Amino acid sequence: MDKVKTLVDWIKESNKTVFFGGAGVSTESGLKDFRSKDGLYNMKYDYPPEEILSHHFFIEHPEEFYKFYKDKLNSLNYKPNITHEVLSLMEKNNLLSSIITQNIDGFDTSAGSTSVIELHGTVLKNHCMKCNKFYDAEYVFNSDGVPRCTEDNEIIKPDVVLYEEPLNDEATFQALQEISSADLLIIGGTSLNVYPAAGFIRYFQGKHIVLINKDITPYDNICDLVINDSIGKVFTEIKKELDL
Repeated sequence: MDKVKTLVDWIKESNKTVFFGGAGVSTESGLKDFRSKDGLYNMKYDYPPEEILSHHFFIEHPEEFYKFYKDKLNSLNYKPNITHEVLSLMEKNNLLSSIITQNIDGFDTSAGSTSVIELHGTVLKNHCMKCNKFYDAEYVFNSDGVPRCTEDNEIIKPDVVLYEEPLNDEATFQALQEISSADLLIIGGTSLNVYPAAGFIRYFQGKHIVLINKDITPYDNICDLVINDSIGKVFTEIKKELDL
């Protein structure tokens, strides 16, 4: 693939490469995305998924929230794929500065990457809403009904950004800092339709911006290289070309 060879050349030349990923990175592990024709938003529930995953719904209907959350967002039944693995290897070989992800599955850290900015939080971290005691994903997903704190019986909330909630200030700052100081920005597996995160790429001031996604996006025209293919297939080629 000539385009992949070009990308690999840019990776080798870059002093600072940042990866910005979306749901398409994890769908190849078996997880459902949100907006595709087979995604969560096109499934039929008693309530629209956008409402179920909102702050007010979590507060008002925790039982219904957790029924959906445990059924559809449990990443413990899946594992990182080739893309996560190659990104981790790139970091270990000083070919990648950081990963900025819109995903909440925790696969990047599970695959061994250490410089990961989780814009929308992660299912791997959960806290009591009263005393702030930490609980892991196993405790939450394996609980009966609504998971509650062992200290005060208060509801436990996943550390994920729900609709109506702002992005974490620190994560936002770190992401913008990484993007604005990068030479090469690789965007993968995202339709770039989720704001404010999608708007972050406008802060890029480096040499090359690359997009790997099966479908076209609103930002294709500002990219130096667009690869419309399976992200797993592309990263398999990257691994081979970089001899990782």
